[in-house]
Amino acid sequence: MSRPTKNMTGARALIECLYNEGVNIIFGYPGGQVLPIYDELYDADIRHILVRHEQAAAHAADGYARVTGKTGVCISTSGPGATNLVTGIANAYMDSVPMVVLTGQVPSFMIGNDAFQEANITGITLPITKHNYLLTDVKELPRIFKEAFHIASTGRQGPVLIDLPKDITMAEIDFSYPDSVELRGYKPTIRGNIQQVKRAAAEIAKSTNPVIYTGGGIINSNASEELFKLAETIMAPVTTTLTGMGAFPADHPLFLGMPGMHGTKYANYAIQESDLLIAVGVRFDDRVTGKIASFAPNARVIHIDIDPAEISKNVRVDTPIVGDAKWVLESLLKYVKKCKSELWLDKIKQWKKEYPLHYVKSNEIIKPQYIIEQICEACGDAIIVTEVGQHQMWTAQYFKFKEPRTFITSGGLGTMGYGFPAAIGAKLGRPDKVVFDIAGDGSFQMSSQELATVVENDIPVIVAIINNGYLGMVRQWQELFFERRYSYTTMKGSVDFVKLAEAYGALGLRAEKPSEVRSVIDEAIESGRPTVIDFIVEPEENVSPMVPAGAAISEILDLERK
Repeated sequence: MSRPTKNMTGARALIECLYNEGVNIIFGYPGGQVLPIYDELYDADIRHILVRHEQAAAHAADGYARVTGKTGVCISTSGPGATNLVTGIANAYMDSVPMVVLTGQVPSFMIGNDAFQEANITGITLPITKHNYLLTDVKELPRIFKEAFHIASTGRQGPVLIDLPKDITMAEIDFSYPDSVELRGYKPTIRGNIQQVKRAAAEIAKSTNPVIYTGGGIINSNASEELFKLAETIMAPVTTTLTGMGAFPADHPLFLGMPGMHGTKYANYAIQESDLLIAVGVRFDDRVTGKIASFAPNARVIHIDIDPAEISKNVRVDTPIVGDAKWVLESLLKYVKKCKSELWLDKIKQWKKEYPLHYVKSNEIIKPQYIIEQICEACGDAIIVTEVGQHQMWTAQYFKFKEPRTFITSGGLGTMGYGFPAAIGAKLGRPDKVVFDIAGDGSFQMSSQELATVVENDIPVIVAIINNGYLGMVRQWQELFFERRYSYTTMKGSVDFVKLAEAYGALGLRAEKPSEVRSVIDEAIESGRPTVIDFIVEPEENVSPMVPAGAAISEILDLERK
């Protein structure tokens, strides 16, 4: 298709901006204020995925961005269309996901008059975007788009919103797209201070009990290879946060699993007894640290992060390095020497032997952990997406992630209903991969209407519902801390998921006994169709181990159900 560069409407110029940024897929839902844009999309070389709720458009763009490393794009109309994106924007902001969000707005001369479907979306999203724009002059459109994609994808990545009044999209412009961006107030630090890098290497050299603690920043900066080299050079065990899963291979002897509230005992013990914590691309989230005053009490802390605001925000840091994780680790590798602390590694090995992840197996009733193990065994290189709750923790514990960008989940915001639309984006971003959404029966019902989206567009996502008839994680807390007063957490009898899938034209499967688990997983993979598997599981199985809120991460409860 030709790419005109002269007189055109703002809506047409918007399409040209997307072409220039290499965008070939967007997720959205039309409405009155974006009709000029949708009219241009009708003939554009851009695939538009019509979701069934705007929140799903944001989550799908998020999932697409996480698996590809590209900037995801979503679009909605003004007012309720824009506000329906807010949860997805906040989710992307918390997890540092690059997104450009396009919202329609009432015509410029009507802004502030409480016009039909008007909402101050730039004001609403100010705290949950890296930056946002209200476009007031069509001539500014190319520059703003160039800036938006640059801001979203550089530094600490995140969502940027562009609010587009209808009259601006209908106005005419002589279009040309800028070659570069010059933002005086926005200069992310990529190259860390080399003296601080040398200081970190000196700290590592004198350490006997080092632990490498990593998060999503490793994946965002594509630094998994450098992390692997560092760990093997200094022979330090590695623990990754929820959003960092896959940054380091789970089958490696140095891997400790996830730390924190539902982390492995040996990850938590290692952190607590370390004398040096090498933190890379993490923000010391409360779900990891537990009681901050008791976190890693004997450790000196090296903190490598691209966002200076995260340094010493929660935990005091001895050696701060602001910079891109990949650049800093590459530099650090030039100064560290091969070393190994046999006593420390032996201690780690002993903890792994004494405190493995485990659950009581059953031949009668399906245990959720068994489902995760079977999915991993059947398709270990799949992309796994989750909703939020117990199943999310079981997935992090029992699926063996070996590569980055293969585990997609809502970390910071903990958004129920995230997984299924994010899985749609993930599958469109990586069509060569099998994609599972491991879901709870509660979470899935927050976005189950997107079954229409996957069937209409032939997107063969597999939804594996861990159906325990409860809002499982909330029920677990009620059991432990509220004397089993299950106040409005029962979901039993709410829907027949097999019939629901079939009503939309998807494949519906069910397993009620352990012997049926593997066969339905294999059938779903082989079908090549959008599929929902309803796994009927032990209703009151708990996520174990667990650190109570506010406790030190060494104060661990075992909650396995017989």
